[in-house]
Amino acid sequence: MPNSKFQNLVNNSFLFRIYLLKSLPMAFMAGVRVKELSSDKAITTIKFGWLTQNPFRSMYFACQAMAAEMSTGLLVMNAIYNSSPAVSMLIIQNNARFLKKAVGKITFTCADGNHIKEIITKVKQGGEGVTTDLIAVGKDEKGDIVAEFVFTWSLKAKANSF
Repeated sequence: MPNSKFQNLVNNSFLFRIYLLKSLPMAFMAGVRVKELSSDKAITTIKFGWLTQNPFRSMYFACQAMAAEMSTGLLVMNAIYNSSPAVSMLIIQNNARFLKKAVGKITFTCADGNHIKEIITKVKQGGEGVTTDLIAVGKDEKGDIVAEFVFTWSLKAKANSF
């Protein structure tokens, strides 16, 4: 399946960094990067460093949450890009589990793309708001899981959108 216009924008690191600077400056400053976006999965990265540290010589949980949330949010944005009717998206809950100190480069993967496509179809057909959980798993450079995040997204078709 060919990339969507949104995927091409996100996968262009220069254009996406401009977007981050304009719309998500904290993610830009922390160094959140998109490694891959397809219709099936999104992969983001963040590195441990001075801006992302906590007092315990590991990555601050909020920095991990930014990268994890972006992996889920990009899949939702990809599914609703130029959608008719337009669909609103909002995180209403977040749960996290931390399994290991996060040091080095941490990679977050959300592989819920097919699930999101089904949910967006349901939202457009039913007109009712729908909530769904998307999972982002963070791994260190050795491949060990350091954190698991579950983001509950609320999705709703916007009224009178053309």
